[in-house]
Amino acid sequence: MTTVTADRPHRITPARVLRSEWHKLWTLRSTWLNLAATSVLTVGMGAGISAAYDGTGEGGLDTVVFVLLGTQFATVTLAVLGVLATAGEYSTGQVRATMTAVPRRLPVLWSKAAVLAAVAFPLCLLTNLLVFPLAQAFLTDTDQSAALGDPGVLRGLTGNAAALTLLAVMALGLGAVARSVPLAIGVYIALVMIVPELLHMLPYAVVDDAVQYFPAKALESATAARPGPDAATPGAALLALTLWAAVSLALAATTLRRRDV
Repeated sequence: MTTVTADRPHRITPARVLRSEWHKLWTLRSTWLNLAATSVLTVGMGAGISAAYDGTGEGGLDTVVFVLLGTQFATVTLAVLGVLATAGEYSTGQVRATMTAVPRRLPVLWSKAAVLAAVAFPLCLLTNLLVFPLAQAFLTDTDQSAALGDPGVLRGLTGNAAALTLLAVMALGLGAVARSVPLAIGVYIALVMIVPELLHMLPYAVVDDAVQYFPAKALESATAARPGPDAATPGAALLALTLWAAVSLALAATTLRRRDV
């Protein structure tokens, strides 16, 4: 009985793995830099393009998408943070200590994903809620004028934060699969930015429909207050991004179980 009691404080539990990954994430300088860059670029670009807008646009761009154009940078900064959370440990060799402490391995992956999501979502949502009214101060009496209470606006701001979070988790999974920071970032950029543009060149309607559920287009649909007639609905877009993130984590889990550290 005495031995069991003495050993109990050193038992591996989900809460302890979570706490370890939380501490690990916040002690990295790259975490602070990427999170700061995410907010600064989103707010700066949103305010900048709104201040420069003269109201002569064609009115074809959704207001929330217009104000949150800076989140295009966030898709990269948060992805880099996700990749560093997994592949970064392989580059430094810290993964050996991590997997020695948690031999079952998979709790580490789930904890990393949970911690990243818990950081990314509130940061993105608070940033969006800050930049939207700031940008609207410059957009009064233009075709991009809107209020937080207008139909679809709050949903678009929240949907954007959720979509960015799912993209970051997808990147985290890719990092665990690739085990290389440059390779994982390259694969992520190809999936998000390059492959959809290449597919658009194919003369098939079914391909155009499928591209609407690729990460970049799904992000835009989740952000829009009034999605276009040919775009995916916000719910379908978020579901597609959830599946992208789930597939990435599933591949990461398989890799962790089958490969040596």
